[in-house]
Amino acid sequence: MSQDRALNNAEMLSVLDWYRAAGVDAAVGETPVDRFAQKPPAPAIMPPRAAPMAAPPPQASGPVGGDPSEARRLAASAGTLDELRAILNDYTGCRLRFRATQLVFADGNPQAKIMLIGEAPGAEEDRQGKPFVGRSGQLLDRMLAAIGLGRDKVYIVNTVPWRPPGNRTPTPEEMELCLPFLHRQVELVAPKLVMTLGGPAMQTVFKTTNGIIKMRGKWQNVTIGTHAVDALPTLHPAYLLRNPPAKQQAWKDLLSLRMKVEALGLG
Repeated sequence: MSQDRALNNAEMLSVLDWYRAAGVDAAVGETPVDRFAQKPPAPAIMPPRAAPMAAPPPQASGPVGGDPSEARRLAASAGTLDELRAILNDYTGCRLRFRATQLVFADGNPQAKIMLIGEAPGAEEDRQGKPFVGRSGQLLDRMLAAIGLGRDKVYIVNTVPWRPPGNRTPTPEEMELCLPFLHRQVELVAPKLVMTLGGPAMQTVFKTTNGIIKMRGKWQNVTIGTHAVDALPTLHPAYLLRNPPAKQQAWKDLLSLRMKVEALGLG
C-alpha cells in the first residue's frame, strides 16, 4: 500500500470536482468537535443608550429561498421561449442555480408537437446545458429512433432546469419555484402529445402520488399550466439501464405513442 503523499494541483482539482458533484458544500476540520459538550455563548451585554445595531450584511451564498408568486409573475411575463430562457438565466429565486454549472433549458425542436418531460439534469447535462445527453439520453435517442422519431421531431425539457447537487430529488420548495416556468414552457410550445419520463416527472405532470409502475402506459388528458394535452407516462431511460428487462414495458409505451402520432398526423 502506497504511503500518503501530497496531491498535485490537478489531483486536488479533481477531488474538488468530485466533492462538488456529490453535493458537498462545506468543509470540516481535522479534529472532531463535540457540539453537545460546548456551552452556548453568553448573551452580549449592551451598554446603556447603545446605538441601534446595523443590519447584517447580505450573504454571498445566494438567497435562502424565493417567492413562488414572483416565479409565477416572471413566467407569465414571457411571450416567447427565448424570453423565458432569458428570464430563467437571470432568475435567482431558486437556490439550485447557485450549485449548478449552467441552466439546462431544453433541446429538440420548439415547433414540434410532441414534448418529452424528465425530472432534472444530471452531471453531463449540467456540463453541456442540454437535457438527456448522458448515457440515459443516448438510450432515449435509440428509443425514439425505434419508432421513427428524432430530436428534430420532439421537444425535450425537465421539470427542474438546474442540476440538484449529487443528483438528489428536488425538494418541494425547489419544485414550487420551478414549476411556473415549466408550465409556461408547455403553454408556449403547445404540444399535442406529452410523454413523461420516470416517476417524479409523472407525479408532477399528472398531479399524483402513485408510482410509475402503476401509471405507465396509460394515456390521460392533463392540464399543464393552462394547456390541456394527452399525456403518457413511461419509465425513465436511466431506470432501463439499471433494469434491462423493463425495456419490454417501455417498448409497449413507445408503440402506444407511435399509434397516437400516426392518428394525429404528427409523424
